[in-house]
Amino acid sequence: MKEYDIFVPSTFNDGQPIPAEKLTALKLILVKQFGGLTYFPQENEGLWKIGRTTFGDRITILRVLTEDESEADLFLCNLKPELLKEFGQEEVLIVSRDVQRL
Repeated sequence: MKEYDIFVPSTFNDGQPIPAEKLTALKLILVKQFGGLTYFPQENEGLWKIGRTTFGDRITILRVLTEDESEADLFLCNLKPELLKEFGQEEVLIVSRDVQRL
């Protein structure tokens, strides 16, 4: 089984908040594709460094689980460019992990 976390920004690059409707639409897309999701509504802080400058962003996390890794990889790789455009980002982090159901 594979677990995917999508780190969704809370603001556009100019600092304006991303409308809640955009997050709601993404949740519906993921539920349709994966049959469910876990939404971690608490905001988290992401930091990264380029050269000597440290950048920060506020994010929330959406998590999905699947048995079909290859289909999920293809779906999320195709979704990512849409997320970049929709959320006005240069990057949206999506991570995957192997997990085992107990």
